[in-house]
Amino acid sequence: MPKPTPHPAGSEPSGRAPHPDGPPQTPPASGRGLNRRVVLAAISGAHGVAGEVRLKLFADGPDSLKRYGSFEVDGRTLTLTKIRPANHGAVARFAEIADRTGAEAMRGTVLTVARSALPALEEGEYYHHDLIDLPCVSSDGETLGTCVAVENFNAGDVVEIERENGKRFMVPIAAVTVGETQLTIDSDFVE
Repeated sequence: MPKPTPHPAGSEPSGRAPHPDGPPQTPPASGRGLNRRVVLAAISGAHGVAGEVRLKLFADGPDSLKRYGSFEVDGRTLTLTKIRPANHGAVARFAEIADRTGAEAMRGTVLTVARSALPALEEGEYYHHDLIDLPCVSSDGETLGTCVAVENFNAGDVVEIERENGKRFMVPIAAVTVGETQLTIDSDFVE
């Protein structure tokens, strides 16, 4: 199992601790399978006057974004030219953003890569976003609903399950057995 590193709910293998300044909710992943887009960061605003942007990270840290080089943003590509750590995230420069006005216009933009671009996992590991939309059953065989989020409130990962009637409940990841096509929840934790 890898050593704990900052969380990206969207891109962290299981067993990794969340980033203390990161979001409590799993960033959205669009679609299913290896071609779906996975959010690795979001532009939170401009930094300075030369077109740099502040990033809120959902990945291992600034260095982990370097391996991708470019990100899909609303059907176009942003090419990463520089990135460095900063308070609560990172500061980055993209070739396509020339000035502060351009950087400010990108606020709220999410940076995505294809699921297939993420590093390979070892046996028994999974990315949090791979759990989203999986059906959930109890260890007694009861159909429970669908996994809608993997969250972390600094006390360990928690899986949020939505029942067919729309009601939701949460269970600690320790009570979840991850299968290829479903999650099995220990019956003692089912509401």
